[in-house]
Amino acid sequence: MTKYDAWSELALVAVAAQSGTDVPFHAKTETIDIDMGDKDFETMAMVSGGRIVKFTPETETTVTLECYPLEAGSGDISAATSGTGFFDLLHQEDTGQGYQISNSRLRSKYRLAIMWTDSTTTYAAGAITAPTNQALRFVAADGYFISTKPSFTDGILKWTVKFKVPPFDASGNSNIKVESVYSTSTTYTLTALGTYSSTTKWA
Repeated sequence: MTKYDAWSELALVAVAAQSGTDVPFHAKTETIDIDMGDKDFETMAMVSGGRIVKFTPETETTVTLECYPLEAGSGDISAATSGTGFFDLLHQEDTGQGYQISNSRLRSKYRLAIMWTDSTTTYAAGAITAPTNQALRFVAADGYFISTKPSFTDGILKWTVKFKVPPFDASGNSNIKVESVYSTSTTYTLTALGTYSSTTKWA
C-alpha cells in the first residue's frame, strides 16, 4: 500500500549558479511545466513493404515557471538565501539594492532542481530518507534561462519564466536526471545534490 495516490499542491524549486548555493524560488512560483525533450524517430519505407527506423537525437528540455516576484532580481545569486526576481538570471546580476539590471549579451549556466516531497524540513537539492519521507526530483544542469515575460493583464503582475537545457553536454554527458525515493517500510536515501560547478553537475 502506497503512502500517497499522487503528488499535489506543493513543490520545491531551487536555482544554482556555478559554484553558488541552491537558491529557493518556490515561494514565488505558482505553476511548473516540464516539456521533456523527445527521443523521436522516423521511418523509411522499403520497396519490400518493410520499414527502416532512423533515430533522431534527443531534443532540448524546456521548463516553464509562472511566478510572482516583487523585485527585478535576487542580488548575488551565488549567495542569495531566497529568490526574489528573475531578470538577473536572463541577463546580469546587480548585487546591491536597489537593483538596476540592464539587458546584456551575457549568458550564464544554471542548475534547476524541482522536488515533490512530503518533507517540510528540506529544500529542492536536499536529501530525503524513506520511509520517513518520500520524494521525486527533476534536475537539469548546464541550462540557460531564455525568457522572462511579465504580464499585468489580470490585474496582478505575473512573470512567465523559461529555462532551457540541452540533453547532453559537448562531451556527451547527461544534463538531466529524474530520481526518487519511495518506500513505506525499508530505509532508502535520496542523496543531496552536490555543489554545482563547471565540473560537477549534481554528484
